[in-house]
Amino acid sequence: MKTSFRPSPNSFKKTFCVFQEVLSEKIEGMPVQYDSKSGSKYFYTEEGMYRLSNHWGRLANSKWRLEPMEPETASKTKLGFAAWNEFYPDNTEEELYYLEANYTKNTVNYQHKNNPNYDHKAILRTSFETTKKIKQIRNLFALTSWAKYFEYDDLDELRKEIIEQLIFTNKTLEEIKREL
Repeated sequence: MKTSFRPSPNSFKKTFCVFQEVLSEKIEGMPVQYDSKSGSKYFYTEEGMYRLSNHWGRLANSKWRLEPMEPETASKTKLGFAAWNEFYPDNTEEELYYLEANYTKNTVNYQHKNNPNYDHKAILRTSFETTKKIKQIRNLFALTSWAKYFEYDDLDELRKEIIEQLIFTNKTLEEIKREL
């Protein structure tokens, strides 16, 4: 009889991970191997972890994000999968994170430097610095009042120019605005 795979509970502490949403059929017939106090259910395989939950983001001492399927599923409770090699170390001191902007969806997200897609062009920042830049970029995407101080032909191009500098340089938002 095959024994079930069960990683050490400490192996997830202080980690960053991006789970990919998958259909619930993936866990049909699988036993729940851990049921958290907050209602999340965990299913472990040799390849990675499935997590069924209605909350994602900061979890105790870890940062786990869910990338939704396209089109998004209607259910608030989502099933995500992440391979074991996609769990990266997290702490507040090191510059571990970089930003990615999606100009089609007007969104920004952070990624870990150990992500194999990292091209070493975006500036690495600490968690605190990353959070600050994310707030600034989200405001640039959501608001237009900041643009009244600039002469421009295309607001989207101006927005992109500012955001790119926030991602690829160490300039502050104030420095960037002054230079423009």
